[in-house]
Amino acid sequence: MIALGSSSFTRAKILENAKIAFVRRAVDFDESAVKDKNAYDFVYKIAKCKAARYLEIYSFDMPFLVADTVVAAHGRLLGKARDINEAREMLYLQSNSSISIITCMIYKSLELEFTDLSQTLYEFGEFKSGGLEAYLESGEWQGKAGACMVEGFCKPYIKKSVGFESTAMGLSLEKLLPFLERK
Repeated sequence: MIALGSSSFTRAKILENAKIAFVRRAVDFDESAVKDKNAYDFVYKIAKCKAARYLEIYSFDMPFLVADTVVAAHGRLLGKARDINEAREMLYLQSNSSISIITCMIYKSLELEFTDLSQTLYEFGEFKSGGLEAYLESGEWQGKAGACMVEGFCKPYIKKSVGFESTAMGLSLEKLLPFLERK
């Protein structure tokens, strides 16, 4: 059993699908406080802050996992959109373009601490206007870095990908599993 220090539905779904027993313990952290322009530094610092915040809020009674994800497109870092107009702008930046989705996750148990910083690269075709607007109206983009949902809306537009889809979804499952299996 591990604690997932996140309110992300997608991260929870990744653990559920992998049949990893977990409890969800949300960690509130103001990500806007981190001003780094480098995507790797940005997600690493946020993940470190989330881990520290987790330890402030909860007792260290079980292994825990925290993570953060950002989309990099055209030299810009795209975090979570504040509203539908910002989501639309972010998605237009990604349409017919190449992007990087970077995730940093930290797993800590009594025996070890594992930090992973991974990226998945995508090349997208042009997002169709009608589909884009339907996606925006659905609200599924909320809480997603860059308003990007590679397992949903963006999937039919993927021309090429390099890396793990789980990384793009918010947890690098393939890299986490060996540490969970050590028990």
